[in-house]
Parts: sequence; C-alpha cells; structure tokens
Amino acid sequence: MKILLIEDNEANRYLATYLLERAGHTVVHAATGPAGIGQARVESFDLVLLDIQLPGMDGYEVARALRQLPGLARTPIVAVTSYAMPGDCEKALAAGCTGYIEKPINPHTFVSQLEACLQRPPAAGGCSDSNSFSSTDD
Repeated sequence: MKILLIEDNEANRYLATYLLERAGHTVVHAATGPAGIGQARVESFDLVLLDIQLPGMDGYEVARALRQLPGLARTPIVAVTSYAMPGDCEKALAAGCTGYIEKPINPHTFVSQLEACLQRPPAAGGCSDSNSFSSTDD
C-alpha cells in the first residue's frame, strides 16, 4: 500500500519507514503539515500516518484539511503521537483521524495495527487501548 507519513522527527520517520518498507509498503514523507497536504493534493494514498505534534500547523488542523481534499474523505488517517492524556484519542478522532497509535512505536505490532485500519471503515465511535490501533467503529 502507498502511505503518506507526516512526521517532523527524523528518528520516528526512519523507524516507521523501515518497518513499513520491510513489509512491502511504499512510504512518502512530509516533515510538516503544509507539505503533507501539498503531497496529498498531487498523489493518491491508501493510508495517512499523522504526527499530532507538528511545528506550525498541528496534526489536528492537518487532519481537518486532509478531509476536505477530494479523494481523502474516506482514506484512513492514523494519528501516531506521543499525546497520551485522557481525551487525546477522542480529540484526534474528532479532527478526522480514523485511528490512534501511541508513541513510542512498537516495532512488533506497528505494521499489523496499520493494516487493520484498512479492514475497518471509518465510522463514529470511540477509543480503546491507547497503545494499539483504535478503530472508530468500536
């Protein structure tokens, strides 16, 4: 699958890219929200991985902007973030994300968590275990 990774931290980009490419996926990087939105305007993606704590334009704003683009209304957007306080997952879902994975990334489960989001259509719902993929159809 073709994945857009919007992440400003080089170490996190490297780890996620390594794990995803090892699993056979194609990863396109963007280090800022506006760069990610620009990339999504010119390419189609099967999945968007979105850091919430981005410089300038945060991930919540980016998710809302991505949802306005033609072709991204139902594309899974998974927040991959160090935000782990009560309500953070719900805030990501309200902004348009369809899943939430708490950092640090678990190399043993990361790819399977992301692939699971393609099996579940976006729908209204809530958050579950903050350390694993949270589908909005719970």
